[in-house]
Amino acid sequence: MYSERLEKAFESAGIGLGERFRLTSEGKVMEGMLMPRPDSGNPDIIIIKFDNGYNAGIKFTRETKLEKLEAAKAAAKQNSPSVHSRKFNHSLGKVELIYTGGTISSKIDYKTGGVYMLTKPEELLETVPEIAGIANLSLTNLMSIASEDMSYLEWQKIAKAAADSLNNGARGIIITHGTDTMHYTSAALSFMLKDLRGPVVMVGSQRSSDRGSSDAFVNLASAARMAAESDMAEVAVCMHATSSDNHCNIMRGTKVRKMHTSRRDAFRAINSKPIASVSYEGKIIYHADDYRKIPGTDEKTKLMAGFEPKAALIKVHPNSDPGILEYYQGKGYKGAIIEGTGLGHAPVSTPHSDLNWIRYIKSAVDSGMIIGMTSQCINGRVNDKVYRNLRMIKDAGAVFCEDMMPEVAYVKLGWLLGNYKKAEAEKLLPENLTGEISARSEADWFGD
Repeated sequence: MYSERLEKAFESAGIGLGERFRLTSEGKVMEGMLMPRPDSGNPDIIIIKFDNGYNAGIKFTRETKLEKLEAAKAAAKQNSPSVHSRKFNHSLGKVELIYTGGTISSKIDYKTGGVYMLTKPEELLETVPEIAGIANLSLTNLMSIASEDMSYLEWQKIAKAAADSLNNGARGIIITHGTDTMHYTSAALSFMLKDLRGPVVMVGSQRSSDRGSSDAFVNLASAARMAAESDMAEVAVCMHATSSDNHCNIMRGTKVRKMHTSRRDAFRAINSKPIASVSYEGKIIYHADDYRKIPGTDEKTKLMAGFEPKAALIKVHPNSDPGILEYYQGKGYKGAIIEGTGLGHAPVSTPHSDLNWIRYIKSAVDSGMIIGMTSQCINGRVNDKVYRNLRMIKDAGAVFCEDMMPEVAYVKLGWLLGNYKKAEAEKLLPENLTGEISARSEADWFGD
């Protein structure tokens, strides 16, 4: 709570929580939204949310001037009711927010210094009040798990929760998730959810909500906008497009990758353009025309959540031991994706017989395993026809996976083996099922 004298100053100026106001202090003029303050710390610190999404604390003094901005301007800027009322507009699109964990799903406890999971959708309005003017939000607290601890079992639970929500009337889905393995989960959901009837938007944050530079608020508001208003019927990831707060990119779930450990714009669309971008003001701009749109029928979203855990992702590197394939073969694995070099190379003409991958690839294929070839290169595609060594790998029975990222090919292989017989799974591995393979490689997008 604010101090008694500050509460009187707000009352005198007619300013309530969630309303826009102008603050003049030490010759500086600032405009933004009045936010609730923590229960600890200096009660004379005014918490203001700027239009770019940042929160700041400004000390209130005798010289500080407060001025309420006119209601019309406030509505145009924020499209949000007072935080104090904490009510969702039930006339807006119904959006289900599924918590799975991650920094974005938590709130700082200023008394203990720790964070805790939000349990009510209304709590979101304390940090992202603009959501109340975007969507009629409901909440499913599915799990609280760090993304590095995720497995295919969690993917299956998330997929089922999303399908159930869409089939029970939700217009769109938001899934909060940790960032480290978010692109694995987005790929898994892309394959597991068939005939989507609305947007499924995954969102996370690189920096925690208690930091002034947190990206959580803009990411979440943009995800809500996409889930509530877009015509997209795909799984996508919503994260910062640049290091600034001007807009977020909406990237296809099978064409996105985390490219930096800590930058706010860590996620990039790979071998494709983002499907769309969402500005902080709420404008959706589409960059692609090949995305799946919401169908005009009442067809239900189908769940195909089978997954074979005995699939592996293997990295080729100088001096790498091809016997790793023999290890997985002995463990009863059904398939493996090899992350090769360049166009899909592995050492096959080396003078060092113990480092030659050919006989191990052939042995694995002959044993019944599916072996897929991808590239360590971020952009571009593999090609089995350019060099002799590539043809040798192809002749040994490996399947070249076009421009799929290794992680996506791995998830796809596990999903195929969990839902189809081996022959059909091998046939479908190099075919485009949900946007994971591009007909042609597009221009690369590199941000600042």
